[in-house]
Formats: sequence, C-alpha cells, structure tokens
Amino acid sequence: MGSYSLVRSLAVFVGGTLLATMVHAQSVGPDYPVPPSIEYGTFYRDVELASIFPDSKTFPDLIPATTPANILLNYDAAKAMPGFDLAGFVNQYFSGPTPPGPTVNPASAGQPMLDYIETLWPVLSQSTTTVAPYSTLLPLPYSYVVPGGRFREVYYWDSYFAMLGLEQDGRHDLALSMLKNFAYEIDTYGHIPNGNRSYYLSRSQPPFFALMVALIAQHDGEATYVTYLPELQAEFDYWMQGENDVLPGRAVGHVVRLLDGTVLNRYWDERRAPRDESYAEDVQTASQTSRRAAVVWQNLRAAAESGWDFSSRWLADGKTLSTVQTLALLPPDLNSLLVRLEETLSKAYRLNGNGDMAAYYEQRAETRIDAIRRLMWDPEDSVFTDYLWHVGKTTRNVTAATMLPMFLNVSSAEQARMIADTVSGKLLETGGLATTLVNSGQQWDAPNGWAPLQWIAVVGLRNYGFAALAQTIAARWVANNVSVYQQEAKLVEKYDVLDPSGNAGGGGEYATQIGFGWTNGVLLALGSLYPDLKAEAAAATPNAQTALAQ
Repeated sequence: MGSYSLVRSLAVFVGGTLLATMVHAQSVGPDYPVPPSIEYGTFYRDVELASIFPDSKTFPDLIPATTPANILLNYDAAKAMPGFDLAGFVNQYFSGPTPPGPTVNPASAGQPMLDYIETLWPVLSQSTTTVAPYSTLLPLPYSYVVPGGRFREVYYWDSYFAMLGLEQDGRHDLALSMLKNFAYEIDTYGHIPNGNRSYYLSRSQPPFFALMVALIAQHDGEATYVTYLPELQAEFDYWMQGENDVLPGRAVGHVVRLLDGTVLNRYWDERRAPRDESYAEDVQTASQTSRRAAVVWQNLRAAAESGWDFSSRWLADGKTLSTVQTLALLPPDLNSLLVRLEETLSKAYRLNGNGDMAAYYEQRAETRIDAIRRLMWDPEDSVFTDYLWHVGKTTRNVTAATMLPMFLNVSSAEQARMIADTVSGKLLETGGLATTLVNSGQQWDAPNGWAPLQWIAVVGLRNYGFAALAQTIAARWVANNVSVYQQEAKLVEKYDVLDPSGNAGGGGEYATQIGFGWTNGVLLALGSLYPDLKAEAAAATPNAQTALAQ
C-alpha cells in the first residue's frame, strides 16, 4: 500500500498482531493525499521552473479554485493561445496560501523577552480540523503550534522542542494536543510525516514521538506509555519496514543490514523526484552533476527527513550539494533516537504486563547501542559520526550530531569524556554550540547554531556529569538569543554562533524565519535548568534604537 492512501495498514509484529487504534482522535477531514507535483504533472513543473513565486513552497500551499482535472484541462487550452500569461493563469485558478501562516510581529518597545514568548503561543497556534478541497494541508483533530514564517504547518521534530516550552509556560493542554495529533497521524498514515502536507507524506523526520510521550507522562503519569503503546509500536514498524526481507550488505527503505548481520537505520524517502516545496532548487541541483537526477533527488529528500537540510555532513565532497549521499550513511543521531524508541517500547510493554515483549525490546536496544558504539565512533576525532555502510568506515565529520548518543544515554562514559573534550575544543563558540566545523553556505553548517542542538548538548553533557560545560553552552546560547532580541526585537530559527555581537543565522534555500517555535521552547527549557539565565531573558527588552524602528 502506498504512502498516499488515506489509511495505512498498521503494526503486525512478533508474538501476534497489534493494531494501532484511533481512540485518541476525533474524525477530521477531508484531506487530499496526492502531492501537487504528481497531480498536476507538467503544469506543476512549468509553474515552479518559471519562478513565479520567490519561494518554491508558495505554490504547493495555494488553494485551487476548482478540481485539478479542470485546471489541467483549462491549462492545456490556455497555453496554446497567443500571449499566454502563466502567472495570470495561476492567479486565476489559485488563491492563498490558506491558512496564510502566522503573522509574527516584532516585540513592542520595552516588552520583556519572556513576556513576548508567552504572547507568541496563541499567534503560532493553528487549528485545521477541516481544509479546503484539494488543499495540500492535511487536517488534524487538535490545535498545534507551527514554527513560524513560511512554516505554516506542524513539523514533526520541531514540535518536541516547542512542547518543552509549552510545558514550562503552563500550556500542557496544547502540548498534549500536539501529541494527540501525532498519534492521529500514525493511526491514519502509518507514520508521522515531515509536516501535515500531502507533499511531506513520503517521509518522516527524526523520531521524537517516544520523547514526546515521556514528556507528557511527566505530567499525566506512566499510564501515558500504555495509552500510546499502539502508536509507539506502529512508529517502530514504520522505521523497520523491510527488516525481514533485507539481505546482508543491502538496504530496504530505512533499514540497512550490514554484511555481519547488524541491522541499523538510515534516512530515506520513497520518492525519486524534486521536492514539491523546493522544486526549482532541486532541479537546479541535479543539473549540476552527471549523476542520475532521480538519485540526487532521493538523496536530497532523505536529507530533508533528517531535519538537517542541508549540511556538509551529507555531502560526499563536504561542500557541493549535488554530491549529496544521505542514503549511503547510517547516522548516530537517528539510531540513538531509535534506541530510545526501543527502550520506550520495552517500558510500555512492561507497564502493560507483557514481560516477553518488554525483554525483546530491551535486548534490541542493547544490540543497537553496541552497534552505535562500535561502528559510529571515530577514535581519531573523538566523536560519533555518520557511517558509510557501503565501505565500512565513518565520514570523520565533526558535527553536533555527536551529542545525540549522550543526550539519549547511548554513549559509554569514556566516549562521553572524549566528546566533551571535542565539544569544548572544536564546537563551542562565543554564541553557543556550532553545528559543524564547515562553512559551506548550507544552513546546517557553521557559523549557524540551532536551538534543538543546544538543548541536546546541554542535557547530554549533564547526563554524564559535565555540568560546567553544559552551563557554558546554555549561557552563551541564551546571551546570543538576548542580543538578537535586543537588536531586532524578535526570535529566529537559527543564530550565528561565531559572531560575538549576536546575529541571526543565514544560508540555505530560504531567508531566516522568525517566530520561532523551537527557539522559544528551548529558551524556556534552559531557563528551567538555570534560574540565572531565566532572569537574564526575563530582563531583556528591545534597545531604544530597535524600539524607535518598530
């Protein structure tokens, strides 16, 4: 059954059948799960390559005025006429985007930073229980928080970090609604898509669902694990689909079986076509290489599933996007997250009275931990890094992804000690933790730092007793956030960590967005760990020059 079915078959596993139920969500609809690049074909390509909109994501988010079939019929007739105006045709048959996305205004003069964040949650909250016919937006039964700017839908891994802040701001109700939405998506589509758009259905994002369940359980109690056991199981089955069929030295979907039988995971997307939301960019990237375009596109899509879109860590030459090789890599961050999913399944089954399944997933987690420590550890650079499974060696890229095994308690104590030294000596910058050591022009590279990676690093270092380094990273990151807020009266998706004056980050396919869900969430979460940093953020206001400019 394909990814674009309205309802996916769910979870059949060892020891019997476990069907994920839909008890967590009310019915919603309608939705239209066919991506517009497939539905509109050549017309879609013509529009995107004509660059009618500055941002490729604008067109797939528009609302058609009639059925796709009627639009295509009218397009075929209209384009044959002398003086045909493609932009005019699009304006005639499409409107929106709807919803337009949140309008995030800068802070007002004298507005404290934490007060500003509190006012942003209602602005960033969306409710889309119904959508317009043929919209790419997939309806959800409960309210959710979007990141902001061009990101006018809910995103999978972003949401965990926004939920951290919601819990700190007393918005458990909204955090719970987001978890329920993700459970609904698993029940409906068989997985949590990258975002709730039809064009995101062919891939997921880093699997944080288990951590979301744990976050809600801190408030609602351990029965939460049993409540979401069907969805936890279905999430695992999605990432492990094809495991029983994959041969040694081969890959099927997300699953790779090494020659020695070790099973690990990679990022993957089933489509081999330009991304709908970055169509022109992907066509351009593929035109710059002799590689088959379909291979380039699938690797770009797999990198988008990682959330690190894009980074030198995915590039064979470390600098050129057309050398993207995501499918050839086994990432330590993804596999560490799957360890946590396996551990969470073990806990949920134990709470549900199924000792055999609890022991089974505990053993799976231990096996994966051993493989991560053995294969993804680079002893020369003292980091966990991506593993080239075809050739049996690491990439030796020093990146902030090395912190995920510490964040999720996968690293050995000795590996953690060496990572702390590497972070202190190579990745720690004036404004926080750098993403990589490479300045490639891609946004998940130097000089940028990202809120989720700061939180992951701080918690990971604290897990292994490196409290002073954790606090240093937190303090520098908060100071960076405060500096940009004072200068620009806003919070942004990424920050320049190399410039001591505090600048918004840049690079990548689109302008730096403001809002911003995970930046707000991590700032509040760090404040819960460090009261002095919370006080610093609470006292921050836009400076006089910024206030005059608003």
